[in-house]
Amino acid sequence: MPVPSAQSQPYPGQTGEMDPEPRDEMRDYPGRDLLAGKRALVTGGDSGIGRAVAVAFAKEGADVAISYLSEDADARHTAKLVEQEGRRCLTIGGDHYDERHSRDVVARAAAELGGIDVLVLHHGTQDPVQDVREIDTDHLERTFHVNVHSLFWIVQETLDHMPDGGAIVVTGSINGLRGNKTLIDYSASKAAAMNFAQSMAQVLMDRRIRVNCVAPGPVWTPLIPATFDADRVEGFGEQSPMGRAAQPDEIAPSYVFFASDRLSSYYTGQTLVPAGGEIHPG
Repeated sequence: MPVPSAQSQPYPGQTGEMDPEPRDEMRDYPGRDLLAGKRALVTGGDSGIGRAVAVAFAKEGADVAISYLSEDADARHTAKLVEQEGRRCLTIGGDHYDERHSRDVVARAAAELGGIDVLVLHHGTQDPVQDVREIDTDHLERTFHVNVHSLFWIVQETLDHMPDGGAIVVTGSINGLRGNKTLIDYSASKAAAMNFAQSMAQVLMDRRIRVNCVAPGPVWTPLIPATFDADRVEGFGEQSPMGRAAQPDEIAPSYVFFASDRLSSYYTGQTLVPAGGEIHPG
């Protein structure tokens, strides 16, 4: 992978403006019908890891609904990639900061697809700071509404549409395991999200709904140049033991693993940490 150059763009970022563009279309991924006939909702599914997950699910035989903030062009491209695999794709724009929207996303996806077998909670926001005193109440509320509160709203709504034996996958972060000096509130919110996954795994055991978490390390997605200063983007990911950031295509198979009962029927409450060699207990 070419090393990212110094660059920045307006939030929430666009794939086409990145240099180099991420590898997020799962072009060399062979599906094996692991999700044949399944219906999946992937929040934050327009680009990056979310796009790669949506395409991988389609290649495995699932119809997909994706939510996204405002990246219409990226969402349309993801839908095209899903449809090229012969699967349906519903795109729903809007802000998961809003409770009504978060619940409506579930209702629309369930109505369009006929239910939800797999839920991937991937959306999120981050805003780096240099000093904890920069984090005012509005900043803190936005981070936790999007990264934590909406998970509760979406899961609450989904449980009425998910059959027993379904799967939920929550996107955590390496930062939720060990913190980050400039992503203080984000790291705290991801720790909360990961604990939420573990709690829900216990709550939903009787319904055989498995709840697991993927906690990636550095991944080259539009959120990086859209939230970090250009000089911090240059060489992004070189601090990892592997010396580079991951591509979204390298992370998506973890979600297929947790979504597929064939692969992970005895896994719930667990965390996969694709972090380029940084070792953390799952």
